[in-house]
Amino acid sequence: MLSTLGRSSRVIARQAAIVGRSSLPVQAPVRTFASAWDLAGPSASSSTIPNTAGRAKQASTATANSGESSSSPSSSSDGADSGNGFDSASIPPVPAADQDWSASFHGLGAEPFPKEIADVLLAPLDPESIEIKPDGLIYLPEIKYRRILNKAFGPGGWGMHPRGDHNIGTKIVSREYALICMGRMVSIARGEQEYFDPSGIPTATEGCKSNALMRNCKDLGIASELWDPRFIRQFKAKYCQEVWAEHVATKKKRKLWRRKHDKIAYPYEEK
Repeated sequence: MLSTLGRSSRVIARQAAIVGRSSLPVQAPVRTFASAWDLAGPSASSSTIPNTAGRAKQASTATANSGESSSSPSSSSDGADSGNGFDSASIPPVPAADQDWSASFHGLGAEPFPKEIADVLLAPLDPESIEIKPDGLIYLPEIKYRRILNKAFGPGGWGMHPRGDHNIGTKIVSREYALICMGRMVSIARGEQEYFDPSGIPTATEGCKSNALMRNCKDLGIASELWDPRFIRQFKAKYCQEVWAEHVATKKKRKLWRRKHDKIAYPYEEK
């Protein structure tokens, strides 16, 4: 009888213990997650951080700053910088020496050149420097454009850079060039030059560059008088003369222009 009571009491005690444990609150195991930034370390570059880290950090920042105005400069800039690990203000400007001048427009119209340079570029032409073609077109020889540029910027302070390949037709060569002065692009123009035999293409390509140089110099104001109709009429009336000339071989006559006190060039003779 006593043994039976003892076993019953032990059974009751075990049941009570079981009931007591089941009544305790159940706690889920705590799991911690390290952020991608913590795993990568502060010295890691932005390229080693996955995009999910940026989105998670943006989400946490937005939650923490939910009571603040969304237009706050500090909150918006922090979110952008932390999202991609990149500060746009830290990008250094590309030096002029590193520009790809075949496509770049670096420095175009950025600011005027100093007065001492502008005075050289805009100086009136010496009438003795101007030439006239037999058809009456007045021009400044290409070498004199180079002398003006050298005087204004110094030898090595300017240059011509091609903006594409040569376009070689059946009788003409053309190419686009950019004029670079003191590390700044000034102008773009396409030069052209005729040729009459394939063996003359190398010479035509050089003439094409010279033609582009003269056209580019218009934007700097060099020899701008040569495109002024009033100046052209006055110059031709004062310094030039139209005369009759005969072709030496064919004996055909035509009117040709020349500067006063100059002679008609071969194969024509003045009559």
